[in-house]
Amino acid sequence: MGLGVMFVASGLYKLADGPAWPRQAADMGVGRSLSLVVPWYELALGAALISTLLSPWAEIVAAVTLVVFTVVIVQRLLDGSRPPCACFGSRSNRPLGSRHLVRNVGLLAIAAIAVVGTA
Repeated sequence: MGLGVMFVASGLYKLADGPAWPRQAADMGVGRSLSLVVPWYELALGAALISTLLSPWAEIVAAVTLVVFTVVIVQRLLDGSRPPCACFGSRSNRPLGSRHLVRNVGLLAIAAIAVVGTA
């Protein structure tokens, strides 16, 4: 449930940012077309996690999604760029750092536990 709420909040914050979100996503290396889909994807995934109707598939998709998001963070850290995270829209405006990586690894652990718990 907690992961579902997190994905819903993330999607809503990005949508609330309007045109600022695609610019923030571009700073993270995400293309414009994909950036327009991400908030809606997060909302749908969050709803699937909260409803538990698609268990364990929603939990598996959440884990894969968090792996992809974590890879993007690692790529930005390795290339030396430190754009604002924008993971929760403009509300998360601190430059990328190790805390973002640790947070995502923690979320990934929660997703893994959810996958095991629903399988």
